[in-house]
Amino acid sequence: MKTIAIIPARGGSKRLPNKNILLLGNYPLLVHSILYAQANSEIIDDIYVSTDDEKIKEIALQFGAKVIDRPIVISGDLEPTITTLQHVLQSIKDEVENVVLLQPTNPLRPESLLKECYNTFKETSSDSLFTVSQNHQKFGKIVNSKFIPFNYEIGQRSQDLEPLFFENGLLYISKAKSIQDNKIISENAFPFVVNHIFAHVDIDTQNDLDYAHYILNHFNF
Repeated sequence: MKTIAIIPARGGSKRLPNKNILLLGNYPLLVHSILYAQANSEIIDDIYVSTDDEKIKEIALQFGAKVIDRPIVISGDLEPTITTLQHVLQSIKDEVENVVLLQPTNPLRPESLLKECYNTFKETSSDSLFTVSQNHQKFGKIVNSKFIPFNYEIGQRSQDLEPLFFENGLLYISKAKSIQDNKIISENAFPFVVNHIFAHVDIDTQNDLDYAHYILNHFNF
């Protein structure tokens, strides 16, 4: 039974055209996830890039990943990631136990993160695991031109807030059976806390890419 990595990388990005093949440092964006998976070969048996784009396919093959041609019908803007993962599982002959989802838009990850997450995934007997980070901001909403605090009271110190967490997208681990049941994050999913600057790099716009370049060039990890 294999553990595989799946990297979904379609070619139709609108806000940042061709984002999955834009350079971040010395490599195209999606290649960072391929190299990360290769660096964890003691966990990951095979690496699959799912794409509808010939240039992405060419780059993925060049860097040693296997490619699954994604049908147009599941390549649209609004298509959920789960259908891509299901299509990959349906397209390969190997019996897969676990899937590691690496999104190319989250290209920077702490070196030991996958090993720590995978060990926790096994130890907790979870059906899935996903990474989260703590948010220290004061949230609220505006109703009838008035600001209504959500997670604090006016005047409360930020250090006294009840902790809130956000799904940072760095990586996901799911049993193949959960994916077949339409769940990347299952009911007993383990939220693995990652408080690291990489958790704030999620590339969807040019500003996001510029920030990723800044982090890559100015911080030594």
